[in-house]
Amino acid sequence: MTEVELVVQASPRRVFAELSDGWAYTGWVVGAVHIRDVDPDWPQPGSKIHHKVGCWPFSVADDTESLECEQDRRLVLQARGWPLGEATVEILLDEQGDGTTLVRMREAPTAGPASQLDNSALRWLLRVRNAEALRRLRDRSENRPEPHYTEPQ
Repeated sequence: MTEVELVVQASPRRVFAELSDGWAYTGWVVGAVHIRDVDPDWPQPGSKIHHKVGCWPFSVADDTESLECEQDRRLVLQARGWPLGEATVEILLDEQGDGTTLVRMREAPTAGPASQLDNSALRWLLRVRNAEALRRLRDRSENRPEPHYTEPQ
């Protein structure tokens, strides 16, 4: 498992609003290139973002499923990109008391070829990619007008 973290100059509610906008996924997730559809109850458990990952023309259609969702605190995803495989991604939001949020992202390959390559080179690559994803999420959370999110009833 790899873990990266970054302090964001925004509240957990604001950061979670970005995570809750499934149509904005390609704006911060490194490797996601096109959103095909988002289930209307995203990010509730069982809902999915249907996307393409990779570099055109070699992109593949797959999805990311929400496994666990704690409003403004935690989101656990199962990201798929076959034939490369699957990974579980956990995003934790910790309020720092000064209007900032410590965002931590943990990723563990769980199926496919990447799950068989647990080595220092793969962990380094995941850390670099996920650090960039958090920088993109930070930029969106700090600078983009807040997306409209209504918690499902």
